[in-house]
Amino acid sequence: MIIEIPENSDFSIHNIPFGIFSTQDRSPRIGVAVGEHILDLAAVAELDVFDFNTALLEKDTLNEFISLGKEITTRVRKKIQYWLKDDNSILAGNSDLFVKQSDAQMHMPVAIGDYTDFYSSLEHATNVGKMFRDPENALLPNWKHIPVGYHGRASSIIVSGQPIHRPKGQTMPIGMESPVFGPTKRLDFELEMGFICGKGTSLGDSVSTKEAEDYIFGLVLFNDWSARDIQKWEYVPLGPFLAKNFASSISPWVVTLEALEPFKVKGPKQEPEVLSYLQYEGEKNYDINLEVGIRPENSVETKVCFSNFKHMYWNMTQQLAHHTVNGCNINIGDMMASGTISGKEENSYGSMLELSWGGTKSIKLKGGSERKFIEDGDTVTMKGYAQKDDIRVGFGEVTTKVLPAKD
Repeated sequence: MIIEIPENSDFSIHNIPFGIFSTQDRSPRIGVAVGEHILDLAAVAELDVFDFNTALLEKDTLNEFISLGKEITTRVRKKIQYWLKDDNSILAGNSDLFVKQSDAQMHMPVAIGDYTDFYSSLEHATNVGKMFRDPENALLPNWKHIPVGYHGRASSIIVSGQPIHRPKGQTMPIGMESPVFGPTKRLDFELEMGFICGKGTSLGDSVSTKEAEDYIFGLVLFNDWSARDIQKWEYVPLGPFLAKNFASSISPWVVTLEALEPFKVKGPKQEPEVLSYLQYEGEKNYDINLEVGIRPENSVETKVCFSNFKHMYWNMTQQLAHHTVNGCNINIGDMMASGTISGKEENSYGSMLELSWGGTKSIKLKGGSERKFIEDGDTVTMKGYAQKDDIRVGFGEVTTKVLPAKD
């Protein structure tokens, strides 16, 4: 192996995820995560080993690279895997092609034109329905017929490591007759995954479930921050607005759909049977272990959630098929988030809303403190990886610190 990759690294030779990095002496450019290092693809291109316009490897987003199409991007991945295994390859003895991840600054991997958030976990939707509606009829009548979603705000999606300020807005405290304004008292994370569109469509065209994987370049971890008290007051009748659009955080490395192929599994049985345009063949869910940790300021992290992407009731091919069935066009770099990923067990609930059951119980943290929702100074970290036999493909992490509300 050209470079040592630690055992159980998220960034094994089976992964080869793409991202945008910079260092003190390298401008933002495309790189690949390999173990604890980054392979600088712009530097590799100077060896004249690629058969496309390599100037795009010096761009500060992946969009133009993705636009080359999967035939080329997959070939680049396979070449890198081959070079890493060949002790006599073009990478051998070229240590300046690699930089340590610890010496690099990561940037937003793509320019996101549009962002849609789905609501596709049966367990999450059921939990929320039980809390806020009739427990006997937790799901709304449409939920098992369509992948419910809403259009979010692309401008406030940020990369891991960038802190956020507690949002402010209107809330209606219990017992009050008129709303009040101030910082949210119920700041929450939502454990999600996001996929990045790798191919565009024209207005009026639709993408079938059979074609959908051709339109998905790769996935990232996604923290859909939420202000629950603001959301409760504002969401009727049009759904989320200020409670969601203040920030969403993503992991910096885009793991390709091809790298996740070994981890495909069957999804939950869908009853009643879905309409024909939402039907699909084969395994379309992915066995990806997910976890969330909370670290208060000057304290240690406590893992509060262990979930898995395989729990999703509606899969990505169905989400994309539904999104485009009316002729809505998509563009390269568009982001689609899964919705909160909750499992059946209490420790697999993907939000504090569920873990604290609407604030009725506290989550005990190491160091003695307790949480019902996220407090100022807390750092929330999400991690994810897939493992099958000796093949491991991971996402690294998305980590965000919460700062007090701005004056």
